[in-house]
Amino acid sequence: MLELDELRQGISALKPALTDLGCALNPDQARAQVRELEGQTVEDGFWNDSENSQKIIREMNSLKRVYERYDKLVSRYEDLETLCLMAIEEQDGGLLGEIQDEFTNLESDIEASRLSTLLSGEHDNNNAILTLHAGAGGTEAQDWAQMLQRMYTRWAERHGYSCKLLDFLDGEEAGIKSATIAIEGENAYGYLKSESGIHRLVRISPFDSSGRRHTSFAAVEVMPDVDGDTDIDIRTEDLKVDTYRASGAGGQHVNKTESAIRITHLPTGVVVACQVERSQHQNREVAMRMLRSKLIEIKEREHLEHIEDIKGEQRAIEWGSQIRSYVFMPYTLAKDHRTGFENGNINAVMDGDLDGFINAYLKMNAAKAQ
Repeated sequence: MLELDELRQGISALKPALTDLGCALNPDQARAQVRELEGQTVEDGFWNDSENSQKIIREMNSLKRVYERYDKLVSRYEDLETLCLMAIEEQDGGLLGEIQDEFTNLESDIEASRLSTLLSGEHDNNNAILTLHAGAGGTEAQDWAQMLQRMYTRWAERHGYSCKLLDFLDGEEAGIKSATIAIEGENAYGYLKSESGIHRLVRISPFDSSGRRHTSFAAVEVMPDVDGDTDIDIRTEDLKVDTYRASGAGGQHVNKTESAIRITHLPTGVVVACQVERSQHQNREVAMRMLRSKLIEIKEREHLEHIEDIKGEQRAIEWGSQIRSYVFMPYTLAKDHRTGFENGNINAVMDGDLDGFINAYLKMNAAKAQ
């Protein structure tokens, strides 16, 4: 059967990609490292140092995911190849749909795993913390910021990541002035760091009774959620801590006590806030984690030697500095100005279909590094 023969050729074409992926992931080396770490876990006194033991357990789990994921892809390839050969031998066209679906899924998963090998940054496998700020333009820009918040939440859901709102400031009529969300999952920061920058919206404003076209801007900041064992030294005397009453939904406790925390790092001017936890102590812990993450992200992005070198400068949220444009009118298109990647299905993009943009950014950076 011609269609099954074509599928068999397509399946065979996946083998070199799978072999290249194995060379990049080196699952045998990962297995050897896991065996070595497992040896440490049975040594006397290993569990006495909880911080070190947890760090080793996390490293073991990360290494196990490397070879378990690769082994699963190899197994799926072999099963698919066997199924296709059996269908050809028995001239069973009824298996065509099943084979086609699995081929498409396997091809996509191999490509996704290949792209994950491009994540070589120190914190790429960490969770991510996103902060969104509405630009100038009042209600229109604030609505745009909320649309972006929803877009990233939907992206996280598509990938099985958890998403938690840490801080928010409601807009005056609609939308949000700012929001901070934590996205938790393997490689969340490595993928989402490409989203950091100014995002531009062009549409007919639903808030304009004249039906005119408006251009709005919002800024997205992305930082890795780092552990507390980093070498960042944050002195107490460098911090200004403010408490305030949380806003918006959250129950009586959140609204009636000054449990929200805002921390300003005086030497750099970096400000972080958290208001969604139930106690002031919990909000302070989260805010300090955010501050540490933000300082590390700036230090690495600016290639600075010391935290003291951070100036806390910010780019204006305005025309000319955008990394991506989202056009709803007079045509529909989302285009990344760094990579040239574009998607004409604007509704899908706003519903979290961002992988094309992220993958194009990773490929661009990998090409630059070569």
